[in-house]
Amino acid sequence: MIRITVEDRNGAVSDHEIKGEGPLMFALRDEAGGYVEGICGGCATCGSCHVFIAEEWRDRLPEIGDYEAAMLDMLESYDAAASRLSCQIEAGPELDGLKLKIAPEE
Repeated sequence: MIRITVEDRNGAVSDHEIKGEGPLMFALRDEAGGYVEGICGGCATCGSCHVFIAEEWRDRLPEIGDYEAAMLDMLESYDAAASRLSCQIEAGPELDGLKLKIAPEE
């Protein structure tokens, strides 16, 4: 289990313990209380799992791939420094302590 801190769309911050396996999107959708929809099931084709990564965590994550970058670029709330699709981030032990904010619904 790993701990993550999530700021929801209303500004409420809460800590969650998640399994820490597979794409982060599944934990945000299924384990942590439905923060994201994950409509495409993790294929990076819908943007419904868009999150903003806290500054201190941005350089700890794998680089954004071309497909993810293209999807993010189409989103109205895209932030070049902080935006990620949570379906493209593996939720392993290296994410213990991760802080993120859920992006606005689009």
